[in-house]
Amino acid sequence: MAEQALARIDAARALNAIVAIDPERTRAEADAVDARVSAGEMLPLAGVPVVIKDNIWVGGWRITQGSRLFADFIAPEDAIAVARLRRAGAVIVGIGATSEFACKGVTTSLLYGPTHHPNNPDLTPGGSSGGPAVAVAAGLVPLAIGTDAGGSSRRPPAHVGVVGFKPSYGAVPYGPGFAEAGWGISVIAPIAADVGDARLAFEAITGIDPRDPATFELPKAGHAKPLRIAFSPRLGLDVAVDEEVSSGLRQAIDRLRAGGTPIADADPIWPAGLAEDAVMPLQHAGLAALHGEAFRSDATQFDPDIAKQIERGLGLSGADVALALEASARIARAFAAFFLHVDVLLAPTVPCVAWPFTQLGPTMIGGRAASPRGHAVFTPFVNHAGVPAISIPCGRNAQGLPFGLQLIAARGHDRMLLDVAARVEQVLQY
Repeated sequence: MAEQALARIDAARALNAIVAIDPERTRAEADAVDARVSAGEMLPLAGVPVVIKDNIWVGGWRITQGSRLFADFIAPEDAIAVARLRRAGAVIVGIGATSEFACKGVTTSLLYGPTHHPNNPDLTPGGSSGGPAVAVAAGLVPLAIGTDAGGSSRRPPAHVGVVGFKPSYGAVPYGPGFAEAGWGISVIAPIAADVGDARLAFEAITGIDPRDPATFELPKAGHAKPLRIAFSPRLGLDVAVDEEVSSGLRQAIDRLRAGGTPIADADPIWPAGLAEDAVMPLQHAGLAALHGEAFRSDATQFDPDIAKQIERGLGLSGADVALALEASARIARAFAAFFLHVDVLLAPTVPCVAWPFTQLGPTMIGGRAASPRGHAVFTPFVNHAGVPAISIPCGRNAQGLPFGLQLIAARGHDRMLLDVAARVEQVLQY
């Protein structure tokens, strides 16, 4: 399997989804897995070729965060999740592209250039886990691992027509690895062609590790029936959605209801005036704290869009950051209150389909002028609440570009959410 994956990666270089390969290392790893299987080991991911995002440590590999600052960095050890994948028999075949520091909704960097959408090379898969998502969507590998601090492993899968699963914060150990701008909200996230494969990867990497004090043990599978499922067409937010996406989501909900799944209509209730802008200072301040000194020394080393974020971060006060932390806490409380009465929430993953890779986002969404973050409105609150969410393919527009349905549950209910997602996927297969 590894040899075929390497051949597919080589043939698809124009996509720029994979930024590093090490064929000799991969072949040696595959041979070692074969030997383990021959010796009688039962490996749930035996020989499965996997792509790892370029901000997760893979011991001995060049891992750069898409940044010139780390162009020559060799990871000294595996992240816990990577070590667990190897233990389960997976074989690392490449490193997937990310935007710089995983802090941009388009997968491009000064170091590697743009990653292209598999349906149309003029478009972006979104970001920041665009390389891993494209690697799966283009059939280069059946499984990839990304990170998600605001939707980075849900939006790109939605834009290219695959599955992206963001576990509960603490369900999968984080690190050892780079310091994060999005501290306390980023998670390791499987990306796969279907829910079943995403679940296999998740079960291989979940579980407590003392090196990450946020980790906790999830309950076993099983849940009370019937589940309380609700649909929110805009996640309770005053935001624009393209008509083809909105219509496709409604058709999907109608199909689920017709198939016997009771689904109510219900929106989370957010504190007045709360929007993503309220929490973005946390990312900007994080970038400034980590890279402000290097930015002052030589700003040309940074993606101009990341440079702007660092500049904003350098201008923030402690009070600004405190207000952003309070907004994050209010988001978590609002979701917690909502999940007292609902088990699974269905909502859009994205409000639009993919757009040109030369733009931060589409200029118009739903007939309204869109901000550069207008494409990302439905995912970040999930991270600030620490709850699990999964994006599954839901439909395509008239040009054949995919969009996704997002399923969200209370923190710790990851296995129940995966159960529901598998059933929904079965109904919605197209």
